[in-house]
Amino acid sequence: MLRNSIVGVTLAVAMGTTLGAQQTEDVQVRARQRISMMEGTLERAVSIGADNLLRKVKAVMPDSPMLSGVPEVRGFRLDSYGIFFDVEVPALRLPVTWPLRYMVRDNRELEGLAAELRTLMVQTQIDARYQDQFAQIIRRLEMRAQGPATLRGPAGAVATTQLAPQPGGQRESSVDPRLLDDPNQGYTSEVKAALIDAMIENSGALALAPEEWLTVAARDNVPRDPLVPSDTADFSTVIFRVKGSDLAAFRAGRLTLDEARQKVEVREH
Repeated sequence: MLRNSIVGVTLAVAMGTTLGAQQTEDVQVRARQRISMMEGTLERAVSIGADNLLRKVKAVMPDSPMLSGVPEVRGFRLDSYGIFFDVEVPALRLPVTWPLRYMVRDNRELEGLAAELRTLMVQTQIDARYQDQFAQIIRRLEMRAQGPATLRGPAGAVATTQLAPQPGGQRESSVDPRLLDDPNQGYTSEVKAALIDAMIENSGALALAPEEWLTVAARDNVPRDPLVPSDTADFSTVIFRVKGSDLAAFRAGRLTLDEARQKVEVREH
């Protein structure tokens, strides 16, 4: 009887140990799956930021910039800290025709000037002696605006390029001039905004404790090319982090999205 009791206790302990190990493994698997889902969310956030930038640039030039690759994200839990995601952001490659955006700007300014002069000619009383000259000036402006743009190349050579009209009749005046001067900065701003929103709105499944941090480190994934002396690839990393308590407050409705955005700490290195 005693022997049977000992065997029964041993089996119960073994089964309990096995069940406990299985439950622990299941918890770890689910945690890893949640992190994997967030990896995909952050990858899509980078793609959304890039798409926002590319749509704006299409309003300026028919040849859009391209990305050097696809975003890649790796996440893991850090004991007593929280969850960390490493985000590789593909670089923005401008087309070789990008300098011609100034020609597009000049041609459209000429179109606008010709239209204003024609309106002025109709609405005002211009001496008949000058009407023909006035009309000739307008026609010359219109012909120049509709013709090909010229770009002076190396050694004084002149290259002529026909610029395609904007799809949908969009005008450059609707594009932020800062985007034209520095599209890479515009790309960075769009990706930053998309990553912050993804951290706030899509991190609920991670089940962070109130004092834990959700951290995202976004960095360029294109190193300097040693074979190209002119390559000036700039290594930069932007680190975003927000506390679990702030994320919980947003999900509970105690913080608006804008207020939650203000809770995200942003550091650049």
